[in-house]
Amino acid sequence: MRTSIFLSLLFLALAPYVSRSSAATSSKWRGRAIYQLLTDRFALSNGSTTAPCPPGHQGFCGGTWRGIIRQLDYIQGMGFDAIWISPITKQIDDPSRAWHGYSQQDLYALNDNFGTARDLKDLATALHKRNMYLMVDIVVNHFGSSGFPTLTGGQGIYPFSSLDDFHNLCFVEDYTNQTNVERCWLGDVLYPLADVKTTSPSVRTTYNDWIQQLMFNYSIDGLRIDTVKHVETSFWPQFQHAVGAYAVGEVADGDVRYVCPYQEGLAGVLNYPMYYSLTKFFSNTSHHSADLIAQMKDLSTQCRDPSLMAAFSENHDQPRFANATSDMMLAMNVLAFTMLADGIPIVYSGQEQHLAGGNDPFNREAIWQKGYHKNTTLYTFIKKLNRVRKYAMASPKANYTTSVGNIVYNDDHTLALKKGPLVAVYSNWGLFAFPYKVSIPNTGFGAKTLVTEVLSCRNMTTARDGSVNTRVWRGLPMVFLPSAGLKGSGICGR
Repeated sequence: MRTSIFLSLLFLALAPYVSRSSAATSSKWRGRAIYQLLTDRFALSNGSTTAPCPPGHQGFCGGTWRGIIRQLDYIQGMGFDAIWISPITKQIDDPSRAWHGYSQQDLYALNDNFGTARDLKDLATALHKRNMYLMVDIVVNHFGSSGFPTLTGGQGIYPFSSLDDFHNLCFVEDYTNQTNVERCWLGDVLYPLADVKTTSPSVRTTYNDWIQQLMFNYSIDGLRIDTVKHVETSFWPQFQHAVGAYAVGEVADGDVRYVCPYQEGLAGVLNYPMYYSLTKFFSNTSHHSADLIAQMKDLSTQCRDPSLMAAFSENHDQPRFANATSDMMLAMNVLAFTMLADGIPIVYSGQEQHLAGGNDPFNREAIWQKGYHKNTTLYTFIKKLNRVRKYAMASPKANYTTSVGNIVYNDDHTLALKKGPLVAVYSNWGLFAFPYKVSIPNTGFGAKTLVTEVLSCRNMTTARDGSVNTRVWRGLPMVFLPSAGLKGSGICGR
């Protein structure tokens, strides 16, 4: 018998009286930087850095919520103030389908491979003591199944056990047919994912009640929602209201006009259109900036609020950036753009160690085997970027987190963005680029003003029109700020 039933009823009775004044609203999330991790692959409870977990392993390797608590210094040391963890619900019995968390069976039970309810609550408490947020991944679209769910609940699916709670069995085969995408099942005959009939009023009520309870019970600050495009758009507004906090949806598509409408129902969406353009440009020195620029302009006009979209250059569903190129300068450029351009930035665990895994599951490495080193090039670089971003957010009248970056210079391989108080220069020439000169206009800096390139800590003086005349060295990104305001910031030793 589920011990949560009484608590569930009690919560629902008290729900109208529970204050949401402390909820992590979208406006509060704008200023956060998120570190994404796969719970099973990030940290062990005993702190081991040698426990086996072969590349591409399809099964549990032993990562836990207690292990995450042990490594919060590592995460916060980079400047992150939020983490995104794997789904926490109970999974199907097959470890090869369950370890990642996307084959749930019971909404009201936890995945005990990751720990106990006490462990999860302790994780939330440990984060909040550090002024960090907890984002939990959830799945609404489907449940793990070994076949078609039965009326008796023989599949173990809870709370949906009636045939009426699921769409008829068919598999998604045509991604140009939205009805097929929304009403058919993901997976295949061997590994089916039972597609929930989210158009059902009773299903919607169940989900809304469940998510309120989940957020309350475990002090969750925000959600990442899986497979959003497989659920009808009319489902999301009411669900977002029930969440009462920032929720960002996965709409895995590169078309701005397909992705942006989902932000009408959810606070944010993962910025997949930018991801595809961004990684294409920065992973190959032969690519030109035109596609990236066009994508940026489309996003600024088509999406309701680009500042609430989540920016990323790696995640657990895509090959690592370093799998496309080992060039460290390009990795630094794509990270700088991700962290400092529009939206809420997300860095995927292992990116700071320059991991190079390919397609799923080889991009889901055991992070403990890398030793949590804090002196790697990208670890220290991300730390610097987070410090610069926080400084920019605190600048008076900058509106950094709500403004849209303005392209002030571009050529085929170089892009300069003015956002808030800073001007950032990115290039895709890479490590072996010859030095070349650029003149960046419309910086907003005054004439003959001392500015600091804060990634290398070089000082220079602007021209009479406020432009920055500089060289791009070895393909390194550059970020310029007025020198006068850096005192006491900790940036470049100030």
